[in-house]
Amino acid sequence: MDNLGTSPDEVQFRFRDDEPADHGTVTVDACCDQTNATAVRIEPGDDARVLIPFLDRLALVEVNFPSFGDGRGYSAARILREAGYTGELRAVGDVLVDQLSHMRRCGFDAFAPDKPLDEEDARRAFETWENVYQSAADGRKTIQELRHE
Repeated sequence: MDNLGTSPDEVQFRFRDDEPADHGTVTVDACCDQTNATAVRIEPGDDARVLIPFLDRLALVEVNFPSFGDGRGYSAARILREAGYTGELRAVGDVLVDQLSHMRRCGFDAFAPDKPLDEEDARRAFETWENVYQSAADGRKTIQELRHE
């Protein structure tokens, strides 16, 4: 995790080796209507599944969390990753330290919180769960799989 806090613009944490996408985002509806849109922003209530036919051209999907208690963005991230999306998946908005490890498990690989998070607290949050019981979009092996290696 050498890249904590080194990403450009408002992105505080990024777990990708490629160049950050700096394209302006469009709404989900606009993305479906435009053939040149490469970045989209999912708002609560948007259906991430409508983006599946367009995943090959999207370099960035931002998922907005207007309040920490709104968990719909977790589902959107998981839907996109399970559908094969490999581009940058960025959590934006009211992102809290306590949510980071769970967001990462759902497939988020970039984080742009409204308020900057303490770097050391974030590092601990990302490293909190060394072993996991359930499979998720992050591809980590579960405890059960590790036991049978």
